[in-house]
Amino acid sequence: MQLEFHQVDAFSDRPFAGNPAMVYRLGSWLADELMQQIAAEHNLAETAFVVPHTEGWQIRWFTPTTEVPLCGHATLASAHVLLEVYNVPGERLLFQSKSGPLSVSREGGRLQLDFPRVDPQPLDEALPVAEALGCPVLEVWKTSELLVRVESEQVLRACTPDMTALAQLPGLGVIVTAPGIEHDFVSRYFAPGIGIPEDPVTGSTHCSLIPYWAQRLGKSELRAFQCSSRGGELFCRLEGERVKIAGNARLVASGVLMI
Repeated sequence: MQLEFHQVDAFSDRPFAGNPAMVYRLGSWLADELMQQIAAEHNLAETAFVVPHTEGWQIRWFTPTTEVPLCGHATLASAHVLLEVYNVPGERLLFQSKSGPLSVSREGGRLQLDFPRVDPQPLDEALPVAEALGCPVLEVWKTSELLVRVESEQVLRACTPDMTALAQLPGLGVIVTAPGIEHDFVSRYFAPGIGIPEDPVTGSTHCSLIPYWAQRLGKSELRAFQCSSRGGELFCRLEGERVKIAGNARLVASGVLMI
């Protein structure tokens, strides 16, 4: 069996920045075990698989170790591949996923994700978050991840977490955020428990970061930056129960997997 793959750097307009994702357009689903093996072989933060659906496309995402319920950068990458490589017509793509319907639209030269809003909730237990992160923590909230605010962008950039300790915390991972110097807010995302020590740019975490910072800053349109070594810029908007997350994408490799 031969399967085409395409690698895209999402949330970047140049190669070797943003977050790389592998994309497979399939005619029908492969076995779950095989998709997980393929994701492990590529060893990127996420590998996305898309198949045609009566209402657009179905999409699933795999880290090197597990399937995840939502992934922003690999959805952006998948839309880029469908529109630019396979020339799927239209200005908007609809994806059916385990997190419900998602859409990606062309927006001012970028691609814009339409994702569900996720409001962080108060944490009702004491956790050794500061010790695991190795930096002072101002507050901790929870969604499917922990959302942690630190004092400044400088503190966030200097953070050197203990990955073993982070992996013991509840949830999929730990979002660390702070006010930005040149952006409304900045963040980093660590998820060693699901095989991602630090994700370069994470669209899905902005489902909770956008309402969190929109409330704190009193504005619905925000510019964000994820401060990984690769880095990536996100153009964000809160619209009721949805968040809009726009960014660029760049195709960097294509090939054939032979199995």
